[in-house]
Amino acid sequence: MSPQVSQQEINDILWRACDSLRGTVDSTEYKEYILTMLFLKYISDVWQDHYDTYRKQYGDDEERIRRRMQRERFVLPSESSFYHLFNNREAANLGELINIALEQVELANKAKLANVFRNIDFNSESRLGNTKKRNHILKHVLEDFADKRLDLRPSRIGSLDVIGNAYEYLIGRFAAGAGKKAGEFYTPPEVSTLLAKLLDPKPGERICDPTCGSGSLLLKCATHVRETHGSHNYSLFGQEAISSTWALAMMNMFLHNEDGPRIEWGDTLLEPKLIEGDKLMKFEVVVANPPFSLDKWGADKEGEEAKHHNRWHRGVPPKSKGDYAFISHMIETTTENSGRVGVIVPHGVLFRGGAEGRIRKALIEENLLDAVIGLPANCFFGTGIPAAILVFRRDRGERTDVLFIDASREFEQNKNQNKLREEVEVAKIIETYRKRETSDKYAYVASREEIAENDYNLNIPRYVDTFEEEEEVDIAAVQQRIEALETELDQVRGEMAKCLKELGL
Repeated sequence: MSPQVSQQEINDILWRACDSLRGTVDSTEYKEYILTMLFLKYISDVWQDHYDTYRKQYGDDEERIRRRMQRERFVLPSESSFYHLFNNREAANLGELINIALEQVELANKAKLANVFRNIDFNSESRLGNTKKRNHILKHVLEDFADKRLDLRPSRIGSLDVIGNAYEYLIGRFAAGAGKKAGEFYTPPEVSTLLAKLLDPKPGERICDPTCGSGSLLLKCATHVRETHGSHNYSLFGQEAISSTWALAMMNMFLHNEDGPRIEWGDTLLEPKLIEGDKLMKFEVVVANPPFSLDKWGADKEGEEAKHHNRWHRGVPPKSKGDYAFISHMIETTTENSGRVGVIVPHGVLFRGGAEGRIRKALIEENLLDAVIGLPANCFFGTGIPAAILVFRRDRGERTDVLFIDASREFEQNKNQNKLREEVEVAKIIETYRKRETSDKYAYVASREEIAENDYNLNIPRYVDTFEEEEEVDIAAVQQRIEALETELDQVRGEMAKCLKELGL
Protein backbone atom coordinates (compact mmCIF):
# COMPACT_ATOMS: atom_id res chain seq x y z
CA MET A 1 0.00 0.00 0.00
CA SER A 2 1.25 3.50 -0.84
CA PRO A 3 2.03 5.72 2.15
CA GLN A 4 -0.79 8.04 3.12
CA VAL A 5 -0.47 11.65 2.05
CA SER A 6 -1.16 14.67 4.24
CA GLN A 7 -3.92 17.19 3.69
CA GLN A 8 -1.37 19.98 3.36
CA GLU A 9 0.60 18.11 0.72
CA ILE A 10 -2.51 17.56 -1.41
CA ASN A 11 -3.50 21.21 -1.00
CA ASP A 12 -0.06 22.44 -2.05
CA ILE A 13 0.09 20.20 -5.13
CA LEU A 14 -3.36 21.30 -6.23
CA TRP A 15 -2.54 24.97 -5.82
CA ARG A 16 0.62 24.56 -7.89
CA ALA A 17 -1.46 22.80 -10.56
CA CYS A 18 -3.22 26.12 -11.10
CA ASP A 19 0.01 27.51 -12.58
CA SER A 20 -0.91 26.02 -15.96
CA LEU A 21 -3.91 28.37 -16.12
CA ARG A 22 -2.66 31.46 -14.29
CA GLY A 23 -1.97 34.31 -16.65
CA THR A 24 -3.85 32.51 -19.42
CA VAL A 25 -7.40 32.29 -18.10
CA ASP A 26 -9.12 34.99 -16.07
CA SER A 27 -8.62 34.29 -12.37
CA THR A 28 -12.38 34.40 -11.73
CA GLU A 29 -12.93 31.64 -14.30
CA TYR A 30 -10.08 29.14 -14.04
CA LYS A 31 -11.44 27.77 -10.77
CA GLU A 32 -14.09 25.97 -12.82
CA TYR A 33 -11.45 24.08 -14.80
CA ILE A 34 -9.28 23.21 -11.81
CA LEU A 35 -12.16 22.11 -9.58
CA THR A 36 -13.72 20.05 -12.38
CA MET A 37 -10.41 18.35 -13.10
CA LEU A 38 -9.99 17.62 -9.39
CA PHE A 39 -13.46 16.08 -9.37
CA LEU A 40 -12.67 13.91 -12.39
CA LYS A 41 -9.31 12.83 -10.99
CA TYR A 42 -10.87 11.86 -7.68
CA ILE A 43 -13.71 9.76 -9.10
CA SER A 44 -11.23 8.10 -11.47
CA ASP A 45 -8.95 7.15 -8.58
CA VAL A 46 -11.87 5.88 -6.49
CA TRP A 47 -13.15 3.83 -9.43
CA GLN A 48 -9.72 2.31 -10.05
CA ASP A 49 -9.24 1.60 -6.34
CA HIS A 50 -12.52 -0.30 -6.13
CA TYR A 51 -11.80 -2.15 -9.38
CA ASP A 52 -8.42 -3.29 -8.00
CA THR A 53 -10.12 -4.50 -4.81
CA TYR A 54 -12.64 -6.59 -6.76
CA ARG A 55 -9.89 -7.87 -9.05
CA LYS A 56 -8.06 -9.26 -6.02
CA GLN A 57 -11.31 -10.78 -4.78
CA TYR A 58 -12.60 -12.31 -8.05
CA GLY A 59 -9.45 -12.75 -10.12
CA ASP A 60 -10.05 -12.69 -13.88
CA ASP A 61 -13.84 -12.96 -13.63
CA GLU A 62 -14.44 -9.64 -15.44
CA GLU A 63 -18.19 -10.13 -15.71
CA ARG A 64 -18.54 -10.50 -11.96
CA ILE A 65 -16.29 -7.48 -11.42
CA ARG A 66 -18.37 -5.47 -13.89
CA ARG A 67 -21.61 -6.30 -12.06
CA ARG A 68 -20.12 -5.24 -8.74
CA MET A 69 -18.81 -2.00 -10.22
CA GLN A 70 -22.26 -1.18 -11.59
CA ARG A 71 -23.52 -1.11 -7.99
CA GLU A 72 -20.98 1.48 -6.91
CA ARG A 73 -21.98 4.94 -5.69
CA PHE A 74 -21.34 6.26 -9.20
CA VAL A 75 -20.50 4.84 -12.63
CA LEU A 76 -17.41 5.91 -14.59
CA PRO A 77 -17.41 5.07 -18.33
CA SER A 78 -13.97 3.90 -19.45
CA GLU A 79 -13.46 6.80 -21.87
CA SER A 80 -14.37 9.28 -19.14
CA SER A 81 -11.52 8.26 -16.88
CA PHE A 82 -8.87 10.85 -16.13
CA TYR A 83 -6.27 8.29 -17.17
CA HIS A 84 -7.89 7.79 -20.57
CA LEU A 85 -7.67 11.54 -21.12
CA PHE A 86 -4.11 11.66 -19.83
CA ASN A 87 -3.08 8.93 -22.27
CA ASN A 88 -4.64 11.03 -25.06
CA ARG A 89 -3.12 14.33 -23.95
CA GLU A 90 -1.39 14.79 -27.34
CA ALA A 91 -4.71 14.55 -29.22
CA ALA A 92 -5.49 17.40 -31.60
CA ASN A 93 -9.03 17.70 -30.17
CA LEU A 94 -8.14 17.39 -26.49
CA GLY A 95 -10.69 19.96 -25.30
CA GLU A 96 -13.45 18.16 -27.15
CA LEU A 97 -12.39 14.81 -25.65
CA ILE A 98 -12.62 16.26 -22.13
CA ASN A 99 -16.08 17.70 -22.85
CA ILE A 100 -17.26 14.32 -24.17
CA ALA A 101 -15.85 12.56 -21.11
CA LEU A 102 -17.74 14.87 -18.75
CA GLU A 103 -20.95 14.49 -20.75
CA GLN A 104 -20.66 10.70 -20.44
CA VAL A 105 -20.19 11.02 -16.67
CA GLU A 106 -23.43 13.01 -16.50
CA LEU A 107 -25.34 10.49 -18.62
CA ALA A 108 -24.10 7.57 -16.51
CA ASN A 109 -25.08 9.31 -13.25
CA LYS A 110 -28.23 11.25 -14.12
CA ALA A 111 -29.72 11.15 -10.64
CA LYS A 112 -26.70 12.80 -9.04
CA LEU A 113 -24.82 14.73 -11.73
CA ALA A 114 -27.31 15.68 -14.45
CA ASN A 115 -26.27 18.92 -16.22
CA VAL A 116 -23.46 19.64 -13.76
CA PHE A 117 -20.88 20.17 -16.50
CA ARG A 118 -23.13 21.77 -19.10
CA ASN A 119 -21.58 25.24 -18.76
CA ILE A 120 -17.96 24.17 -18.20
CA ASP A 121 -16.38 24.14 -21.65
CA PHE A 122 -12.85 22.76 -22.01
CA ASN A 123 -13.03 23.47 -25.74
CA SER A 124 -13.77 27.19 -25.42
CA GLU A 125 -11.72 29.37 -27.76
CA SER A 126 -12.85 32.56 -26.03
CA ARG A 127 -11.53 31.35 -22.67
CA LEU A 128 -8.65 29.03 -23.52
CA GLY A 129 -7.45 30.40 -26.85
CA ASN A 130 -7.04 28.83 -30.28
CA THR A 131 -6.60 25.08 -30.76
CA LYS A 132 -2.81 25.09 -30.42
CA LYS A 133 -2.80 27.20 -27.27
CA ARG A 134 -5.78 25.34 -25.82
CA ASN A 135 -4.17 21.94 -26.31
CA HIS A 136 -0.94 23.18 -24.76
CA ILE A 137 -2.77 24.42 -21.64
CA LEU A 138 -4.93 21.32 -21.21
CA LYS A 139 -2.00 18.95 -21.71
CA HIS A 140 -0.14 20.67 -18.87
CA VAL A 141 -3.22 20.60 -16.63
CA LEU A 142 -3.52 16.83 -17.18
CA GLU A 143 0.17 16.39 -16.44
CA ASP A 144 -0.13 18.45 -13.26
CA PHE A 145 -2.96 16.25 -12.01
CA ALA A 146 -1.05 13.10 -12.98
CA ASP A 147 1.52 13.92 -10.27
CA LYS A 148 2.10 10.62 -8.44
CA ARG A 149 1.71 12.40 -5.13
CA LEU A 150 -1.83 13.33 -6.20
CA ASP A 151 -2.98 9.73 -5.99
CA LEU A 152 -6.45 10.18 -4.48
CA ARG A 153 -7.37 6.52 -4.00
CA PRO A 154 -9.23 5.97 -0.71
CA SER A 155 -6.71 3.28 0.18
CA ARG A 156 -4.09 6.03 0.14
CA ILE A 157 -5.76 9.22 1.34
CA GLY A 158 -7.68 7.33 3.98
CA SER A 159 -10.76 9.53 4.25
CA LEU A 160 -13.37 11.26 2.11
CA ASP A 161 -12.80 14.35 4.25
CA VAL A 162 -9.37 14.82 2.68
CA ILE A 163 -10.68 15.40 -0.83
CA GLY A 164 -13.65 17.41 0.44
CA ASN A 165 -11.28 19.57 2.46
CA ALA A 166 -9.01 20.00 -0.56
CA TYR A 167 -11.98 21.17 -2.62
CA GLU A 168 -12.95 23.66 0.08
CA TYR A 169 -9.31 24.79 0.34
CA LEU A 170 -9.18 25.59 -3.36
CA ILE A 171 -12.54 27.40 -3.25
CA GLY A 172 -11.19 29.54 -0.41
CA ARG A 173 -7.97 30.34 -2.28
CA PHE A 174 -9.90 31.28 -5.40
CA ALA A 175 -12.19 33.48 -3.32
CA ALA A 176 -9.19 35.31 -1.85
CA GLY A 177 -8.21 36.46 -5.33
CA ALA A 178 -11.66 36.99 -6.79
CA GLY A 179 -12.33 40.51 -5.50
CA LYS A 180 -15.97 41.48 -5.31
CA LYS A 181 -17.03 38.30 -7.11
CA ALA A 182 -15.87 36.18 -4.15
CA GLY A 183 -19.14 36.76 -2.32
CA GLU A 184 -20.95 34.97 -5.13
CA PHE A 185 -19.65 31.60 -4.10
CA TYR A 186 -17.89 31.62 -0.75
CA THR A 187 -18.60 32.15 2.95
CA PRO A 188 -15.54 31.84 5.22
CA PRO A 189 -15.66 28.48 7.05
CA GLU A 190 -15.56 29.98 10.54
CA VAL A 191 -18.61 32.16 9.76
CA SER A 192 -20.40 29.11 8.34
CA THR A 193 -19.55 27.20 11.52
CA LEU A 194 -20.88 30.07 13.63
CA LEU A 195 -24.20 30.08 11.76
CA ALA A 196 -24.54 26.31 12.08
CA LYS A 197 -23.93 26.46 15.84
CA LEU A 198 -26.34 29.39 16.31
CA LEU A 199 -29.22 27.58 14.58
CA ASP A 200 -28.28 24.09 15.84
CA PRO A 201 -29.89 21.95 13.08
CA LYS A 202 -31.14 18.68 14.57
CA PRO A 203 -31.79 15.13 13.30
CA GLY A 204 -34.76 14.89 10.98
CA GLU A 205 -34.75 18.56 10.04
CA ARG A 206 -34.69 20.12 6.60
CA ILE A 207 -31.93 22.67 6.01
CA CYS A 208 -32.04 25.23 3.20
CA ASP A 209 -29.75 27.89 1.76
CA PRO A 210 -31.61 29.92 -0.89
CA THR A 211 -28.37 31.54 -2.13
CA CYS A 212 -26.13 28.53 -1.60
CA GLY A 213 -23.06 29.45 -3.67
CA SER A 214 -20.66 26.51 -3.64
CA GLY A 215 -22.66 24.82 -0.85
CA SER A 216 -20.16 25.32 1.97
CA LEU A 217 -22.71 26.71 4.43
CA LEU A 218 -25.07 23.78 3.87
CA LEU A 219 -22.19 21.35 4.39
CA LYS A 220 -21.27 23.01 7.70
CA CYS A 221 -24.85 22.54 8.88
CA ALA A 222 -24.74 18.88 7.84
CA THR A 223 -21.46 18.42 9.69
CA HIS A 224 -23.05 19.96 12.80
CA VAL A 225 -25.90 17.42 12.77
CA ARG A 226 -23.45 14.53 12.40
CA GLU A 227 -20.87 15.69 14.94
CA THR A 228 -23.12 17.31 17.56
CA HIS A 229 -26.13 15.00 17.38
CA GLY A 230 -24.50 11.84 15.99
CA SER A 231 -27.01 11.53 13.18
CA HIS A 232 -27.06 11.39 9.38
CA ASN A 233 -30.79 12.03 9.36
CA TYR A 234 -31.12 15.44 7.68
CA SER A 235 -32.04 16.86 4.27
CA LEU A 236 -30.20 19.58 2.35
CA PHE A 237 -31.84 22.02 -0.05
CA GLY A 238 -30.49 25.00 -1.92
CA GLN A 239 -30.82 27.31 -4.88
CA GLU A 240 -28.11 29.18 -6.77
CA ALA A 241 -28.56 31.75 -9.52
CA ILE A 242 -25.16 31.46 -11.25
CA SER A 243 -24.87 28.30 -13.32
CA SER A 244 -21.12 27.75 -12.90
CA THR A 245 -21.41 28.23 -9.12
CA TRP A 246 -24.36 25.82 -9.02
CA ALA A 247 -22.09 23.26 -10.71
CA LEU A 248 -19.43 23.82 -8.03
CA ALA A 249 -22.07 23.22 -5.36
CA MET A 250 -23.17 19.94 -6.95
CA MET A 251 -19.58 18.70 -7.18
CA ASN A 252 -18.89 19.89 -3.64
CA MET A 253 -21.87 17.91 -2.33
CA PHE A 254 -20.75 14.79 -4.19
CA LEU A 255 -17.18 15.04 -2.92
CA HIS A 256 -18.49 15.36 0.65
CA ASN A 257 -20.50 12.17 0.20
CA GLU A 258 -23.83 14.02 0.18
CA ASP A 259 -25.80 12.12 -2.45
CA GLY A 260 -29.33 13.29 -1.70
CA PRO A 261 -29.34 17.12 -1.70
CA ARG A 262 -31.77 19.06 -3.83
CA ILE A 263 -29.87 22.01 -5.27
CA GLU A 264 -31.76 24.02 -7.86
CA TRP A 265 -30.40 26.42 -10.46
CA GLY A 266 -32.26 29.72 -10.72
CA ASP A 267 -32.94 33.09 -9.13
CA THR A 268 -34.50 32.60 -5.69
CA LEU A 269 -36.28 35.98 -5.71
CA LEU A 270 -37.55 35.96 -9.29
CA GLU A 271 -38.18 32.24 -9.64
CA PRO A 272 -38.06 30.16 -6.46
CA LYS A 273 -37.58 26.52 -7.44
CA LEU A 274 -38.01 24.89 -4.03
CA ILE A 275 -41.76 24.42 -4.36
CA GLU A 276 -44.24 21.82 -3.12
CA GLY A 277 -47.36 21.89 -5.24
CA ASP A 278 -47.84 25.59 -5.81
CA LYS A 279 -46.43 26.72 -2.46
CA LEU A 280 -42.99 27.45 -1.09
CA MET A 281 -41.35 24.52 0.66
CA LYS A 282 -40.93 24.87 4.42
CA PHE A 283 -37.71 24.21 6.34
CA GLU A 284 -36.74 24.03 9.98
CA VAL A 285 -33.41 25.76 9.31
CA VAL A 286 -32.74 28.44 6.67
CA VAL A 287 -29.26 29.96 6.36
CA ALA A 288 -27.76 32.30 3.79
CA ASN A 289 -25.06 34.79 2.91
CA PRO A 290 -26.98 36.59 0.15
CA PRO A 291 -25.48 39.30 -2.09
CA PHE A 292 -25.22 42.53 -0.11
CA SER A 293 -27.72 45.24 -1.15
CA LEU A 294 -28.47 43.66 -4.52
CA ASP A 295 -29.61 46.24 -7.07
CA LYS A 296 -32.48 45.50 -9.50
CA TRP A 297 -33.45 42.36 -7.62
CA GLY A 298 -36.92 42.23 -9.18
CA ALA A 299 -39.10 44.58 -7.16
CA ASP A 300 -40.80 45.62 -10.41
CA LYS A 301 -42.09 42.04 -10.79
CA GLU A 302 -43.73 42.10 -7.36
CA GLY A 303 -47.22 41.71 -8.81
CA GLU A 304 -46.38 38.44 -10.56
CA GLU A 305 -44.68 35.37 -9.10
CA ALA A 306 -43.39 37.22 -6.03
CA LYS A 307 -46.84 38.29 -4.88
CA HIS A 308 -48.23 34.82 -5.53
CA HIS A 309 -46.00 33.43 -2.80
CA ASN A 310 -46.92 36.28 -0.45
CA ARG A 311 -43.31 36.94 0.49
CA TRP A 312 -43.55 40.73 0.63
CA HIS A 313 -46.69 41.07 2.74
CA ARG A 314 -44.77 43.17 5.25
CA GLY A 315 -43.77 45.56 2.47
CA VAL A 316 -41.82 45.52 -0.80
CA PRO A 317 -38.10 46.25 -0.29
CA PRO A 318 -36.60 49.11 -2.32
CA LYS A 319 -35.61 48.30 -5.91
CA SER A 320 -31.97 49.20 -5.30
CA LYS A 321 -31.44 47.07 -2.18
CA GLY A 322 -32.55 43.45 -2.07
CA ASP A 323 -31.47 42.63 1.49
CA TYR A 324 -34.98 42.51 2.94
CA ALA A 325 -36.22 40.64 -0.12
CA PHE A 326 -33.92 37.76 0.82
CA ILE A 327 -34.78 38.06 4.51
CA SER A 328 -38.52 38.04 3.79
CA HIS A 329 -38.17 35.04 1.49
CA MET A 330 -36.20 33.12 4.11
CA ILE A 331 -38.70 33.79 6.88
CA GLU A 332 -41.65 32.77 4.70
CA THR A 333 -39.96 29.40 4.05
CA THR A 334 -39.64 28.46 7.73
CA THR A 335 -41.87 25.97 9.54
CA GLU A 336 -44.37 27.25 12.07
CA ASN A 337 -43.28 27.04 15.74
CA SER A 338 -39.86 25.55 14.90
CA GLY A 339 -38.29 27.50 12.00
CA ARG A 340 -34.98 29.32 12.49
CA VAL A 341 -33.22 31.75 10.15
CA GLY A 342 -29.60 32.89 10.17
CA VAL A 343 -28.66 35.49 7.57
CA ILE A 344 -25.54 37.59 6.98
CA VAL A 345 -26.30 41.23 6.16
CA PRO A 346 -24.55 44.59 5.75
CA HIS A 347 -25.03 46.98 8.66
CA GLY A 348 -27.34 49.24 6.66
CA VAL A 349 -30.04 46.60 7.10
CA LEU A 350 -30.06 47.43 10.81
CA PHE A 351 -30.98 51.10 10.53
CA ARG A 352 -32.04 52.20 7.03
CA GLY A 353 -35.48 53.79 6.94
CA GLY A 354 -38.28 53.87 4.40
CA ALA A 355 -39.65 50.52 3.24
CA GLU A 356 -36.84 48.69 5.02
CA GLY A 357 -37.66 50.41 8.30
CA ARG A 358 -41.31 49.37 8.01
CA ILE A 359 -40.37 45.74 7.29
CA ARG A 360 -37.91 45.73 10.19
CA LYS A 361 -40.59 47.07 12.55
CA ALA A 362 -43.05 44.40 11.42
CA LEU A 363 -40.55 41.60 11.99
CA ILE A 364 -39.83 42.84 15.51
CA GLU A 365 -43.51 43.32 16.38
CA GLU A 366 -44.21 39.77 15.14
CA ASN A 367 -41.61 38.63 17.70
CA LEU A 368 -39.42 36.96 15.08
CA LEU A 369 -36.08 38.71 15.66
CA ASP A 370 -33.98 36.87 18.22
CA ALA A 371 -30.44 38.26 17.95
CA VAL A 372 -28.22 40.79 16.18
CA ILE A 373 -24.53 39.88 16.06
CA GLY A 374 -21.92 42.31 14.75
CA LEU A 375 -18.90 40.72 13.02
CA PRO A 376 -15.43 42.20 12.44
CA ALA A 377 -14.60 44.13 9.29
CA ASN A 378 -12.61 42.28 6.59
CA CYS A 379 -14.16 38.93 7.48
CA PHE A 380 -15.42 38.30 3.97
CA PHE A 381 -13.48 38.07 0.74
CA GLY A 382 -14.30 40.84 -1.71
CA THR A 383 -15.52 43.42 0.81
CA GLY A 384 -13.90 45.13 3.76
CA ILE A 385 -17.15 46.37 5.27
CA PRO A 386 -18.30 44.88 8.56
CA ALA A 387 -21.33 42.61 8.44
CA ALA A 388 -23.84 41.32 10.95
CA ILE A 389 -25.80 38.14 11.52
CA LEU A 390 -29.53 38.36 12.11
CA VAL A 391 -31.16 35.40 13.84
CA PHE A 392 -34.93 34.98 13.49
CA ARG A 393 -36.86 32.25 15.30
CA ARG A 394 -40.45 31.03 15.28
CA ASP A 395 -39.91 29.09 18.53
CA ARG A 396 -39.38 32.07 20.86
CA GLY A 397 -42.48 31.36 22.91
CA GLU A 398 -43.16 34.15 25.43
CA ARG A 399 -39.72 35.73 25.12
CA THR A 400 -39.85 39.14 23.43
CA ASP A 401 -36.35 40.54 24.01
CA VAL A 402 -33.56 40.79 21.44
CA LEU A 403 -29.93 39.95 22.15
CA PHE A 404 -27.28 42.28 20.73
CA ILE A 405 -23.68 41.06 20.53
CA ASP A 406 -20.78 43.25 19.41
CA ALA A 407 -18.14 40.75 18.28
CA SER A 408 -16.51 43.23 15.92
CA ARG A 409 -13.38 43.90 17.95
CA GLU A 410 -12.23 40.36 18.68
CA PHE A 411 -10.52 38.44 15.87
CA GLU A 412 -7.25 37.03 14.59
CA GLN A 413 -5.64 39.04 11.82
CA ASN A 414 -4.39 36.83 9.00
CA LYS A 415 -2.66 38.96 6.34
CA ASN A 416 -5.45 41.20 5.02
CA GLN A 417 -8.24 38.98 6.32
CA ASN A 418 -9.72 39.02 9.80
CA LYS A 419 -10.68 35.60 11.10
CA LEU A 420 -12.90 34.32 13.89
CA ARG A 421 -11.18 31.42 15.65
CA GLU A 422 -13.55 28.56 16.40
CA GLU A 423 -12.20 27.85 19.87
CA VAL A 424 -12.00 31.52 20.86
CA GLU A 425 -14.26 34.10 19.20
CA VAL A 426 -16.86 31.67 17.80
CA ALA A 427 -17.06 29.85 21.13
CA LYS A 428 -17.55 33.16 22.99
CA ILE A 429 -20.37 34.25 20.66
CA ILE A 430 -22.15 30.90 21.04
CA GLU A 431 -21.80 30.91 24.83
CA THR A 432 -23.13 34.48 25.00
CA TYR A 433 -26.03 33.62 22.68
CA ARG A 434 -27.03 30.64 24.81
CA LYS A 435 -26.69 32.42 28.17
CA ARG A 436 -28.57 35.44 26.85
CA GLU A 437 -27.23 37.83 29.45
CA THR A 438 -25.96 41.40 29.26
CA SER A 439 -22.15 41.56 29.26
CA ASP A 440 -20.23 44.81 29.66
CA LYS A 441 -19.05 46.19 26.30
CA TYR A 442 -19.96 42.95 24.51
CA ALA A 443 -23.64 42.03 24.79
CA TYR A 444 -26.97 43.56 25.73
CA VAL A 445 -30.45 42.10 26.11
CA ALA A 446 -32.89 44.73 24.86
CA SER A 447 -36.62 44.73 25.54
CA ARG A 448 -39.04 45.31 22.70
CA GLU A 449 -40.00 48.58 24.39
CA GLU A 450 -36.40 49.82 24.25
CA ILE A 451 -36.18 48.95 20.57
CA ALA A 452 -39.45 50.75 19.91
CA GLU A 453 -38.13 53.82 21.75
CA ASN A 454 -35.18 53.74 19.34
CA ASP A 455 -37.66 53.80 16.43
CA TYR A 456 -36.81 50.13 15.66
CA ASN A 457 -33.24 51.07 14.83
CA LEU A 458 -31.03 48.02 15.42
CA ASN A 459 -27.65 49.74 15.11
CA ILE A 460 -25.55 47.81 17.62
CA PRO A 461 -23.79 50.78 19.32
CA ARG A 462 -27.23 52.01 20.45
CA TYR A 463 -27.43 48.97 22.71
CA VAL A 464 -23.87 47.78 23.38
CA ASP A 465 -21.72 50.59 24.78
CA THR A 466 -18.13 49.91 23.77
CA PHE A 467 -16.83 53.35 24.76
CA GLU A 468 -13.49 53.11 26.57
CA GLU A 469 -12.64 55.81 29.11
CA GLU A 470 -9.34 57.45 28.26
CA GLU A 471 -6.82 57.77 31.04
CA GLU A 472 -6.85 61.18 32.67
CA VAL A 473 -3.92 63.25 31.48
CA ASP A 474 -1.67 64.78 34.17
CA ILE A 475 -1.08 68.18 32.57
CA ALA A 476 1.58 69.22 35.11
CA ALA A 477 3.58 66.03 34.50
CA VAL A 478 3.32 66.45 30.73
CA GLN A 479 4.53 70.09 30.99
CA GLN A 480 7.44 68.98 33.17
CA ARG A 481 8.39 66.33 30.61
CA ILE A 482 8.25 68.87 27.76
CA GLU A 483 10.56 71.24 29.66
CA ALA A 484 13.02 68.40 30.35
CA LEU A 485 13.06 67.46 26.66
CA GLU A 486 13.65 71.10 25.65
CA THR A 487 16.58 71.34 28.05
CA GLU A 488 18.00 68.10 26.68
CA LEU A 489 17.55 69.39 23.12
CA ASP A 490 19.46 72.61 23.96
CA GLN A 491 22.35 70.54 25.34
CA VAL A 492 22.48 68.40 22.22
CA ARG A 493 22.47 71.48 19.99
CA GLY A 494 25.36 72.94 22.01
CA GLU A 495 27.41 69.76 21.66
CA MET A 496 26.69 69.64 17.91
CA ALA A 497 27.79 73.28 17.48
CA LYS A 498 31.14 72.51 19.19
CA CYS A 499 31.73 69.51 16.92
CA LEU A 500 30.97 71.53 13.79
CA LYS A 501 33.33 74.33 14.93
CA GLU A 502 36.16 71.86 15.47
CA LEU A 503 35.58 70.54 11.95
CA GLY A 504 35.69 74.05 10.53
CA LEU A 505 32.10 73.88 9.39
